[in-house]
Amino acid sequence: MFTFLLVLQAIIAALLVTVILMQRSEGGGLTTGGSPSGLMSARGASDFLTKSTAVLATVFIAMSIALAFMAATRQSATIDTSLARRTPGNAAANSQPGGEDALKAAAAAAAAQGNAAVPANTSDVPLQQ
Repeated sequence: MFTFLLVLQAIIAALLVTVILMQRSEGGGLTTGGSPSGLMSARGASDFLTKSTAVLATVFIAMSIALAFMAATRQSATIDTSLARRTPGNAAANSQPGGEDALKAAAAAAAAQGNAAVPANTSDVPLQQ
């Protein structure tokens, strides 16, 4: 539901930009010519574009508020821990792939193969933060 409303919000935003750009800065609307009466006269087009801009802007703001409320109250079952700080005393963080144990294992394997480019002592390797 959230994704559907987000796509709908993007479509409304594109329509709003289009309707705003179709208006003339002097208030002339779509065209300057045409019949003096009817919807697509200069006056009728201007009124139509002004009303559609007001409606689209109202819907856009209402959907923005609704999407913000839904995003704030949405419960997620998954938690991204890829940026969590690892502490030396935390055994679970150190046993994860990419932790210090994996770095020591890679250094030991490289040293066993005789690769001098990888240091055998992992204390010489600075950790990126």
